[in-house]
Amino acid sequence: MSVLPVDTLNHSDSRASGAGEPGTRLHAHDAGLLLLRLALGLPMASHGAQKLFGWFSGGGVDGTGQFFTSVGYPSGKAMAVVAGLSELLGGLGLALGLLTPLAGAAVVGIMVNAVAVKWGGGFFAPTGVEYELTLAAGAAALALSGPGRLALDAHLPGVRTHRAGYGVAAVALGVLVATIVLLFRA
Repeated sequence: MSVLPVDTLNHSDSRASGAGEPGTRLHAHDAGLLLLRLALGLPMASHGAQKLFGWFSGGGVDGTGQFFTSVGYPSGKAMAVVAGLSELLGGLGLALGLLTPLAGAAVVGIMVNAVAVKWGGGFFAPTGVEYELTLAAGAAALALSGPGRLALDAHLPGVRTHRAGYGVAAVALGVLVATIVLLFRA
């Protein structure tokens, strides 16, 4: 069995390739999008697991709820669950390329709130917002560009062919929901 470079792999199933013609080649940008999805999605899912289950030295719902209350959110525990689910499911969705525009919207919404909480600490880490802005920009980019052909979306009717309108609507939804949540923050 010979190994072909990523940009020369052929797919005979047009549904898997995300294109309309059989034999469409898998391009290097598909591998790049996969790498980006994994690099953004898996850490986000891990942060969600920290909030929900206390895994990876996280605070769990109780500890995260106390944090949310301390930074002005009403009903800290409920916010911990919402944030944890958004990070876990949004991160897994990005990593798998599953409902990618919505997964990106979940991550964008969480990061808008994270930026609001950390605002005033400058741009650069550890107190600045560079990390959160980078995650938000990456999630928005994936929502807008689509997940590439190495994604579960490539096998789902209706989302197989990515449309820019889906990404724009999803990012707008993420920002809108985040803004509404921020209106309730003291």
